[in-house]
Amino acid sequence: MADQIIMVDTSILIDYFRKKDKSKTRLLALSKKSENLCISSITEFEIFTGARGEQIGFWETMLTNFIIFPFDSDAALAAVSIQNNLKKLRKSIDKADLFIAATAIAHNLSFDTLNQKHFEKIEGLKLL
Repeated sequence: MADQIIMVDTSILIDYFRKKDKSKTRLLALSKKSENLCISSITEFEIFTGARGEQIGFWETMLTNFIIFPFDSDAALAAVSIQNNLKKLRKSIDKADLFIAATAIAHNLSFDTLNQKHFEKIEGLKLL
């Protein structure tokens, strides 16, 4: 698994930021499994949208440790497919979560989140 690129959801980054004892975070556990952690540009958007004052410097430094995959045309098409499949199931998902999952699928990446329930109905998403 050391060579595997793992996309990390916003929830995992926020958890790391909030916990005093970083050793018990999912992010630290993932970093021991893979040196190749990444995020979606949508996660980058979510992080900086919610960051205040001195938090911005923390996040600027923190995110330099991640590969950032863009929400590109392939991800947009994956998002359409996900949305259509969820409609058939009469399910919905937050747009940001939809775009993050679509980015992971478009780039064939494994994906981890603290909000498994948000993502479990997405066909083709490789949830850890």
